[in-house]
Amino acid sequence: MFRAERSNSTLGSTFSMLELIYHATVRQIRKSHGNAIYGLLMNIFQTVMLVLVFYVMFFVFGLRGNSVRGDFLLYVMSGIFLFLTHTKTMGAVFAAEGPTSQMMKHAPMTTAVSITSAALGVLYIQVLSVVVVLYLYHAAFTPIEIYDWVGAMAMLLLSWFVGLAIGLVFLAIKPWAPDVVSIVQQIYSRANMIASGKMFLANTLPHKMLVLFNWNPLFHTIDQARGYTFINYNPHYSNWEYPLYVALALLMLGLMGEYYTRQYASISWGAKR
Repeated sequence: MFRAERSNSTLGSTFSMLELIYHATVRQIRKSHGNAIYGLLMNIFQTVMLVLVFYVMFFVFGLRGNSVRGDFLLYVMSGIFLFLTHTKTMGAVFAAEGPTSQMMKHAPMTTAVSITSAALGVLYIQVLSVVVVLYLYHAAFTPIEIYDWVGAMAMLLLSWFVGLAIGLVFLAIKPWAPDVVSIVQQIYSRANMIASGKMFLANTLPHKMLVLFNWNPLFHTIDQARGYTFINYNPHYSNWEYPLYVALALLMLGLMGEYYTRQYASISWGAKR
């Protein structure tokens, strides 16, 4: 009796899908906090607190000598920004609504829209937080200069993309072993506190230490971001191609796994989550 009008053309379907993703992203952003400004302020506060914690840790453990010649706080922030973006994106995609969610009962809604909106919601909040924090630091404390802000921003987006791909793989496996996958996802997030390499530079690590971190795509993006941020740092032991290829491979695996899992969707899965 009541039926939504849908365009049969490719262009019309594309715009309808983009509109749906937009509204789903807005819902995702406002889901945690009804007040969008409050949610942004909480994210900024969390970012600032993490920066201060690591700033103090650098002094306590005497790691400041391993940093880049330049603004030390900017060096700390360059690692924290990418780490938070990566970790929060992975967590948001992992927690995205699956095929058994109540939202999937609405005809236009799909798991692809749910996953995309979850990732875009995190990207929006994180980019806004980065801009606000950098502006406040630049205006209130000391002027900052980023050598290649386009390259640094590209590494932030690459960290986000890698987090999306890893989160999608975890999401595809979650219905089959929810408890085990949740533990693995948490272990990976906690391990990245050190394995991401935000506390040191790849160029300063001996080879036996470098091999312990070189597997991590986030380690490469953070090291490359510092190369774009500081004019006097040229990363020799990292590259941006590796995390991109890993993310593309994991994205394909995640999409295939999510499609396979969706074919066996059961209402009983909702009780296991």
